[in-house]
Amino acid sequence: MSTPGRRLRDAWQRQPIAIPGVFNALVAKIAARLGHDAIYLSGGALSAAYGVPDVGLLTLSEFVNEARTIARATTLPLLCDADTGFGEALNVERTVQLFEDAGVAGIHLEDQELPKRCGHLSGKSLVTAEGMVAKLRAAVAAKRDRDFVIIARTDARGVFGMDEAIRRARLYLQAGADAIFPEALETPDEFATFAKAVEAPLLANNTEFGRSPNLTVEAFGSLGYCMTLFPLTAFRAALKSARDTLADIKTLGHQRERIPQMLTRAELYDLLGYKDYEVRDLSYFG
Repeated sequence: MSTPGRRLRDAWQRQPIAIPGVFNALVAKIAARLGHDAIYLSGGALSAAYGVPDVGLLTLSEFVNEARTIARATTLPLLCDADTGFGEALNVERTVQLFEDAGVAGIHLEDQELPKRCGHLSGKSLVTAEGMVAKLRAAVAAKRDRDFVIIARTDARGVFGMDEAIRRARLYLQAGADAIFPEALETPDEFATFAKAVEAPLLANNTEFGRSPNLTVEAFGSLGYCMTLFPLTAFRAALKSARDTLADIKTLGHQRERIPQMLTRAELYDLLGYKDYEVRDLSYFG
């Protein structure tokens, strides 16, 4: 079987693809059942699951451990948020090696300084373009699988403007990045302008409640983006459902109105392959 990185590249080269965020291994299995081409581990979702904001508090080990668990659950290529690389250039070498060992298809690195912030918030500060180039060179040098994907994210649009975002993207490509992720572009025209100026595979972030428009995968594709990220979409929907269900239990004393919205026991067991486990277990006893 081809490597995860190769499968991700093949997917985006066939047609523009959606990459939904999955927040655990079971959600990854659901994405696979539904026929998705790739999946994503969001640093924002992972941080929220730990009960902390997405400001760089989680460690490389926490990211990699979750990535490994998700990557084992399905053959879908898993793209991972690697924040700022968890340090400087030499740290980035180890970051790439550990994610690759975990079975991940690729990572994206961003050019923010710590403490980093959500890409759609104000108050961000960036490392120098030269500092980010050094990290990308280290990331490329650390790859053992040549198809492992390194995506460079730039947050320059919201800090210095579009021209600087384009300038940085070109420098990041020269440093060896396989694709570019321009964060927090604000209009379809901005997405189109960036795509015309930067000749590379491009990723659009279709997050909710942010600065960017919520377009379809097809629309982003027509603007020049071969990957469309939905980083917290399923996570936000699941959280609202959990909150409303817990509220019913507290106020009504039961969950009956929520049952039609639940995955049934049979559906859950089917997703888990429960019957296969039972069959194998019995076979070991002859």
